[in-house]
Amino acid sequence: MALDFDTQFDPAYGKAIELAPGVLRLTVNNPGPFTFHGTNSYIVGRDTLAIIDPGPEDEAHYSALLKAIAGRPISHIFVSHTHRDHSPLASRLARETGAITAAEGPHRPARPLRIGEINPLDASADTDFAPDLTLQDNSVTAGDGWAIRTILTPGHTANHAVFALEGTGILFSADHVMAWATSIVAPPDGAMADYMASLDRLLERDDGIFLPGHGGPVRKPRAFMRGLKTHRKMRERAIMERLGQGDRTIGELVKAIYRDTDPRLHGAAGLSVLAHLEDLVTRGMAATEGDPSIDGVFAPA
Repeated sequence: MALDFDTQFDPAYGKAIELAPGVLRLTVNNPGPFTFHGTNSYIVGRDTLAIIDPGPEDEAHYSALLKAIAGRPISHIFVSHTHRDHSPLASRLARETGAITAAEGPHRPARPLRIGEINPLDASADTDFAPDLTLQDNSVTAGDGWAIRTILTPGHTANHAVFALEGTGILFSADHVMAWATSIVAPPDGAMADYMASLDRLLERDDGIFLPGHGGPVRKPRAFMRGLKTHRKMRERAIMERLGQGDRTIGELVKAIYRDTDPRLHGAAGLSVLAHLEDLVTRGMAATEGDPSIDGVFAPA
Protein backbone atom coordinates (compact mmCIF):
# COMPACT_ATOMS: atom_id res chain seq x y z
CA MET A 1 0.00 0.00 0.00
CA ALA A 2 1.62 3.27 -1.15
CA LEU A 3 1.79 6.22 1.21
CA ASP A 4 -0.06 9.32 0.06
CA PHE A 5 1.57 12.24 1.86
CA ASP A 6 -0.36 15.48 2.32
CA THR A 7 1.99 18.46 2.16
CA GLN A 8 -0.74 21.09 1.78
CA PHE A 9 -0.68 23.08 5.00
CA ASP A 10 -1.11 26.73 5.94
CA PRO A 11 0.67 27.32 9.25
CA ALA A 12 -1.13 30.67 9.85
CA TYR A 13 1.62 31.70 12.27
CA GLY A 14 0.33 33.58 15.29
CA LYS A 15 -3.33 32.64 14.70
CA ALA A 16 -5.41 30.09 16.57
CA ILE A 17 -7.23 27.87 14.07
CA GLU A 18 -10.35 26.06 15.28
CA LEU A 19 -10.24 22.43 14.13
CA ALA A 20 -13.20 21.11 16.12
CA PRO A 21 -15.40 22.39 18.95
CA GLY A 22 -13.03 23.18 21.80
CA VAL A 23 -9.87 22.36 19.82
CA LEU A 24 -7.53 25.10 18.56
CA ARG A 25 -4.18 24.76 16.77
CA LEU A 26 -1.30 27.26 16.79
CA THR A 27 1.83 26.59 14.75
CA VAL A 28 5.26 27.81 15.80
CA ASN A 29 7.27 29.69 13.19
CA ASN A 30 10.14 27.19 13.33
CA PRO A 31 10.10 25.60 9.86
CA GLY A 32 12.84 23.19 8.80
CA PRO A 33 13.56 19.81 7.22
CA PHE A 34 12.53 18.02 10.44
CA THR A 35 9.67 20.31 11.54
CA PHE A 36 7.97 20.99 8.15
CA HIS A 37 6.24 24.38 8.57
CA GLY A 38 6.66 24.27 12.35
CA THR A 39 5.50 22.62 15.55
CA ASN A 40 1.79 22.45 16.28
CA SER A 41 0.49 23.33 19.74
CA TYR A 42 -3.11 22.50 20.63
CA ILE A 43 -5.52 24.16 23.05
CA VAL A 44 -8.32 21.92 24.32
CA GLY A 45 -11.43 23.05 26.18
CA ARG A 46 -13.60 26.13 26.53
CA ASP A 47 -13.40 27.35 30.12
CA THR A 48 -10.54 25.62 31.93
CA LEU A 49 -8.07 24.48 29.28
CA ALA A 50 -5.42 21.91 28.47
CA ILE A 51 -2.39 22.64 26.28
CA ILE A 52 -0.78 19.87 24.23
CA ASP A 53 2.87 20.39 23.22
CA PRO A 54 3.45 24.09 23.97
CA GLY A 55 6.55 24.04 21.76
CA PRO A 56 10.04 25.57 21.92
CA GLU A 57 11.12 28.70 23.72
CA ASP A 58 9.76 31.18 21.20
CA GLU A 59 8.55 34.59 22.30
CA ALA A 60 6.13 35.15 19.42
CA HIS A 61 4.54 31.73 19.92
CA TYR A 62 4.29 32.27 23.67
CA SER A 63 2.47 35.55 23.06
CA ALA A 64 0.16 33.87 20.54
CA LEU A 65 -0.68 31.15 23.05
CA LEU A 66 -1.50 33.71 25.73
CA LYS A 67 -3.70 35.62 23.29
CA ALA A 68 -5.59 32.45 22.35
CA ILE A 69 -5.92 31.41 25.99
CA ALA A 70 -7.49 34.83 26.63
CA GLY A 71 -7.09 34.76 30.38
CA ARG A 72 -8.80 31.41 30.87
CA PRO A 73 -7.27 29.05 33.45
CA ILE A 74 -5.09 26.14 32.30
CA SER A 75 -5.19 23.00 34.40
CA HIS A 76 -2.81 20.74 32.44
CA ILE A 77 0.04 21.01 29.96
CA PHE A 78 0.53 17.70 28.15
CA VAL A 79 3.89 16.96 26.53
CA SER A 80 4.09 14.19 23.93
CA HIS A 81 7.88 13.85 24.08
CA THR A 82 11.00 15.77 24.98
CA HIS A 83 12.39 17.06 21.72
CA ARG A 84 13.26 20.74 21.88
CA ASP A 85 10.61 21.73 19.36
CA HIS A 86 7.83 20.33 21.60
CA SER A 87 8.51 20.63 25.33
CA PRO A 88 10.72 23.56 26.48
CA LEU A 89 7.94 26.17 26.69
CA ALA A 90 6.02 23.92 29.11
CA SER A 91 8.03 25.03 32.15
CA ARG A 92 7.53 28.73 31.52
CA LEU A 93 3.84 28.33 30.75
CA ALA A 94 3.35 26.25 33.89
CA ARG A 95 5.06 28.88 36.05
CA GLU A 96 2.89 31.64 34.60
CA THR A 97 -0.42 29.78 34.81
CA GLY A 98 -0.04 27.32 37.67
CA ALA A 99 -0.83 24.41 35.36
CA ILE A 100 0.40 20.87 35.95
CA THR A 101 2.82 19.47 33.37
CA ALA A 102 2.01 15.92 32.33
CA ALA A 103 4.08 13.47 30.28
CA GLU A 104 5.40 9.91 30.22
CA GLY A 105 8.61 11.01 31.87
CA PRO A 106 11.95 12.77 31.36
CA HIS A 107 14.06 12.30 28.26
CA ARG A 108 16.04 9.06 28.00
CA PRO A 109 17.48 6.87 25.24
CA ALA A 110 15.59 3.79 24.10
CA ARG A 111 18.61 1.68 25.05
CA PRO A 112 21.77 2.23 27.09
CA LEU A 113 24.66 3.91 25.30
CA ARG A 114 27.32 1.45 24.24
CA ILE A 115 30.96 1.75 25.24
CA GLY A 116 32.49 4.67 23.39
CA GLU A 117 29.17 5.65 21.78
CA ILE A 118 28.29 9.34 21.54
CA ASN A 119 24.63 10.26 21.22
CA PRO A 120 24.38 12.51 18.13
CA LEU A 121 20.85 13.51 19.15
CA ASP A 122 21.71 15.20 22.46
CA ALA A 123 21.33 18.68 20.97
CA SER A 124 17.70 18.00 20.08
CA ALA A 125 16.73 16.65 23.51
CA ASP A 126 15.12 18.71 26.28
CA THR A 127 16.90 17.06 29.18
CA ASP A 128 15.71 19.74 31.64
CA PHE A 129 12.04 18.76 31.43
CA ALA A 130 10.50 16.63 34.17
CA PRO A 131 6.70 16.38 34.41
CA ASP A 132 4.70 17.13 37.54
CA LEU A 133 2.42 14.25 36.61
CA THR A 134 3.81 11.01 35.20
CA LEU A 135 1.26 9.61 32.77
CA GLN A 136 0.55 5.90 32.75
CA ASP A 137 -0.43 3.96 29.66
CA ASN A 138 -4.19 4.05 28.97
CA SER A 139 -4.80 6.44 31.85
CA VAL A 140 -7.46 9.14 31.54
CA THR A 141 -6.90 12.68 32.78
CA ALA A 142 -10.18 14.51 33.34
CA GLY A 143 -10.52 18.26 33.00
CA ASP A 144 -13.28 20.84 32.76
CA GLY A 145 -15.52 19.42 30.03
CA TRP A 146 -12.80 17.24 28.50
CA ALA A 147 -11.00 13.98 29.18
CA ILE A 148 -7.70 12.96 27.60
CA ARG A 149 -6.51 9.36 27.38
CA THR A 150 -2.77 8.72 27.21
CA ILE A 151 -1.48 5.98 24.91
CA LEU A 152 2.25 5.35 25.23
CA THR A 153 3.85 5.06 21.79
CA PRO A 154 7.62 4.65 22.11
CA GLY A 155 9.59 4.56 18.89
CA HIS A 156 10.32 8.11 17.77
CA THR A 157 11.56 8.61 21.32
CA ALA A 158 11.45 6.29 24.31
CA ASN A 159 9.04 8.60 26.16
CA HIS A 160 6.69 9.38 23.27
CA ALA A 161 2.95 9.45 24.00
CA VAL A 162 -0.16 10.32 22.04
CA PHE A 163 -3.37 11.72 23.47
CA ALA A 164 -6.96 10.80 22.61
CA LEU A 165 -9.69 13.34 23.31
CA GLU A 166 -12.36 11.04 24.70
CA GLY A 167 -15.72 10.96 22.96
CA THR A 168 -14.57 12.88 19.86
CA GLY A 169 -12.60 10.46 17.67
CA ILE A 170 -9.67 12.92 17.80
CA LEU A 171 -6.17 11.68 18.61
CA PHE A 172 -3.21 14.03 18.96
CA SER A 173 -0.52 11.91 17.33
CA ALA A 174 2.50 14.20 17.86
CA ASP A 175 5.51 12.88 15.88
CA HIS A 176 4.42 9.25 15.81
CA VAL A 177 2.10 9.63 12.80
CA MET A 178 2.15 12.72 10.55
CA ALA A 179 0.47 13.32 7.20
CA TRP A 180 3.40 15.13 5.55
CA ALA A 181 6.24 12.64 6.15
CA THR A 182 7.32 9.51 7.98
CA SER A 183 8.48 9.81 11.56
CA ILE A 184 12.22 9.77 12.20
CA VAL A 185 13.31 6.76 14.24
CA ALA A 186 16.92 7.33 15.24
CA PRO A 187 18.95 5.32 17.78
CA PRO A 188 19.78 5.53 20.57
CA ASP A 189 16.78 7.76 21.38
CA GLY A 190 14.39 5.82 19.12
CA ALA A 191 13.91 2.15 18.30
CA MET A 192 12.33 0.59 15.22
CA ALA A 193 10.84 -2.43 17.00
CA ASP A 194 9.16 -0.08 19.49
CA TYR A 195 7.88 2.15 16.69
CA MET A 196 6.29 -0.73 14.79
CA ALA A 197 4.68 -2.11 17.95
CA SER A 198 3.27 1.34 18.71
CA LEU A 199 1.75 1.53 15.22
CA ASP A 200 0.06 -1.81 15.89
CA ARG A 201 -1.36 -0.45 19.14
CA LEU A 202 -2.96 2.51 17.37
CA LEU A 203 -4.26 0.27 14.59
CA GLU A 204 -6.30 -1.53 17.25
CA ARG A 205 -8.15 1.72 17.96
CA ASP A 206 -10.88 3.36 15.88
CA ASP A 207 -9.90 7.03 16.06
CA GLY A 208 -11.41 9.08 13.24
CA ILE A 209 -8.73 11.75 12.78
CA PHE A 210 -5.15 12.36 13.93
CA LEU A 211 -3.90 15.87 14.71
CA PRO A 212 -0.09 15.61 14.49
CA GLY A 213 2.84 17.58 15.85
CA HIS A 214 3.70 18.96 12.40
CA GLY A 215 1.52 19.60 9.38
CA GLY A 216 -2.15 18.98 8.81
CA PRO A 217 -4.56 16.26 9.95
CA VAL A 218 -4.34 12.59 9.08
CA ARG A 219 -7.92 12.08 7.91
CA LYS A 220 -7.87 8.32 7.32
CA PRO A 221 -5.52 7.22 10.07
CA ARG A 222 -5.97 3.44 9.85
CA ALA A 223 -5.28 3.33 6.13
CA PHE A 224 -2.37 5.73 6.56
CA MET A 225 -0.83 3.66 9.35
CA ARG A 226 -1.11 0.52 7.25
CA GLY A 227 0.78 2.46 4.59
CA LEU A 228 3.42 3.43 7.16
CA LYS A 229 3.90 -0.22 8.10
CA THR A 230 4.23 -1.18 4.43
CA HIS A 231 6.74 1.64 3.91
CA ARG A 232 8.90 0.41 6.79
CA LYS A 233 8.76 -3.17 5.53
CA MET A 234 9.78 -1.98 2.05
CA ARG A 235 12.70 -0.06 3.57
CA GLU A 236 13.70 -3.17 5.45
CA ARG A 237 13.60 -5.24 2.24
CA ALA A 238 15.64 -2.58 0.42
CA ILE A 239 18.32 -2.76 3.12
CA MET A 240 18.46 -6.55 2.91
CA GLU A 241 18.63 -6.41 -0.91
CA ARG A 242 21.51 -3.92 -0.81
CA LEU A 243 23.34 -6.06 1.74
CA GLY A 244 22.82 -9.01 -0.58
CA GLN A 245 24.35 -6.98 -3.43
CA GLY A 246 27.46 -6.17 -1.42
CA ASP A 247 26.79 -2.90 0.38
CA ARG A 248 28.36 -3.15 3.81
CA THR A 249 28.20 0.28 5.48
CA ILE A 250 25.37 2.61 6.40
CA GLY A 251 26.90 5.27 4.16
CA GLU A 252 26.65 2.94 1.16
CA LEU A 253 23.08 1.99 2.06
CA VAL A 254 21.97 5.62 2.41
CA LYS A 255 23.57 6.60 -0.90
CA ALA A 256 21.67 3.83 -2.69
CA ILE A 257 18.32 3.87 -0.89
CA TYR A 258 17.91 7.62 -0.25
CA ARG A 259 19.34 8.94 -3.51
CA ASP A 260 16.23 11.08 -4.11
CA THR A 261 16.07 12.44 -0.55
CA ASP A 262 17.03 15.99 0.47
CA PRO A 263 20.77 15.77 1.32
CA ARG A 264 20.05 17.71 4.54
CA LEU A 265 18.21 14.60 5.73
CA HIS A 266 20.94 12.07 4.94
CA GLY A 267 22.27 12.16 8.50
CA ALA A 268 18.81 11.32 9.82
CA ALA A 269 18.45 8.71 7.08
CA GLY A 270 21.64 7.05 8.29
CA LEU A 271 20.24 6.84 11.81
CA SER A 272 16.98 5.43 10.43
CA VAL A 273 18.95 2.74 8.58
CA LEU A 274 20.78 2.01 11.84
CA ALA A 275 17.39 1.60 13.56
CA HIS A 276 16.38 -0.95 10.94
CA LEU A 277 19.73 -2.73 11.21
CA GLU A 278 19.49 -2.93 15.00
CA ASP A 279 16.12 -4.61 14.56
CA LEU A 280 17.34 -6.88 11.75
CA VAL A 281 20.36 -8.00 13.80
CA THR A 282 18.13 -8.71 16.81
CA ARG A 283 15.85 -10.81 14.58
CA GLY A 284 18.80 -12.73 13.12
CA MET A 285 18.39 -11.39 9.57
CA ALA A 286 21.56 -9.28 9.45
CA ALA A 287 24.94 -9.66 11.10
CA THR A 288 27.71 -7.38 12.32
CA GLU A 289 30.72 -7.72 14.57
CA GLY A 290 29.77 -6.59 18.05
CA ASP A 291 26.85 -4.24 18.59
CA PRO A 292 25.29 -2.51 15.57
CA SER A 293 26.79 0.97 15.18
CA ILE A 294 26.64 3.88 12.76
CA ASP A 295 30.11 3.05 11.45
CA GLY A 296 29.71 -0.74 11.60
CA VAL A 297 30.10 -3.27 8.81
CA PHE A 298 27.00 -5.32 8.06
CA ALA A 299 26.14 -8.40 6.03
CA PRO A 300 23.20 -10.74 5.57
CA ALA A 301 23.03 -13.25 8.42
